[in-house]
Amino acid sequence: MRITLYSGCLQLVRKSGVGQAVLHQKAMLEYAGVETTDKCEKDASAVHINTVFPDSPVAAWLARRRNRKVVYYGHSTMEDFRNSFKGSNVFAPLFKRWIIHCYGLGDVVITPTPYSKRLLESYGIKKPIYSLSNGVDTGFFAPSPERRAAFRVKYGLRPEDKAVISVGHYIERKGLTDFVELARSMPEVRFFWFGYTNLNFVPKRIRTAIQNAPINLKFPGYVERDELRDAYCGCDLFAFLSSEETEGIVVLEALACGIPVLVRDIPVYEGWLFDGKNVYKANGQEFKSKAIGILTGALPDLTASGLQVAQERSLEAVGERLLAIYRKENILSSVYLQANGSLEATDTIIAQTCKEGPL
Repeated sequence: MRITLYSGCLQLVRKSGVGQAVLHQKAMLEYAGVETTDKCEKDASAVHINTVFPDSPVAAWLARRRNRKVVYYGHSTMEDFRNSFKGSNVFAPLFKRWIIHCYGLGDVVITPTPYSKRLLESYGIKKPIYSLSNGVDTGFFAPSPERRAAFRVKYGLRPEDKAVISVGHYIERKGLTDFVELARSMPEVRFFWFGYTNLNFVPKRIRTAIQNAPINLKFPGYVERDELRDAYCGCDLFAFLSSEETEGIVVLEALACGIPVLVRDIPVYEGWLFDGKNVYKANGQEFKSKAIGILTGALPDLTASGLQVAQERSLEAVGERLLAIYRKENILSSVYLQANGSLEATDTIIAQTCKEGPL
């Protein structure tokens, strides 16, 4: 039993959430005892495709010609393409038509949340669409006093200093301008934005916001996951002010590290993130008041319930649900499932996965 994780042009998105999702798929399948490869091998039962580059539909077509199942991951929507790079709003309708074509080449489409599932269904895609979290590596992203200390030493933070971080590309949709203004309004707090985008690809207002950022806000750029883990553990608040997501892997990573999380109140979080229960949600002027409340302890600590949200989406747990989809769509044979002791158990998992729920 082998699954091909199609790697064509994947290097272009290695530093994005899509690149991280592919690594998660590899890990969760291996946890479940399914071998993976990035080669188009003859004995592969199915092909996972995660991108919508021009080579991706070709790979899907070739897989279908070879009688292999195509599992297309719906990471992108027209809605999250908007307000990203130069010209994205102009080309958004064309992008929608393109992704409809791409996703339609799959035997099954998997998308991270019920929200993104509803969006893809509204596009008229007729293939089976499942909502399944991208998951989070809870063995790697976890609370750590040692990691916290390493981050604070590296960036010269004193014990009494409060630090707020965010993670993402330099694009408007990610809430960069709001993050800059939040930092400006709280000069006594240290702010950090991890991530990078070539400024030639973003609108002038984003370049201006970065160039005119207040002195208490730093842009360390893209960092590898071990350093990012240090930042999660070392900060006092993760503020993710994105206005559109299909899930937000970085939110799960922050929750897994046991730190307070503040997000914009947008539909993608409905049904699994709850204001005042496992995260705090806000809009506009509320960002500052909520951030102050979290940092000063005036608002209750929600990190224990937030950590539980992440643990429910561990790679092992999501891998089980992925196998349930495989069984329902005849991607894995009953012989394989019996050999791995999962044939009977998947009936319950299928019911959980297929319902309109938070997982």
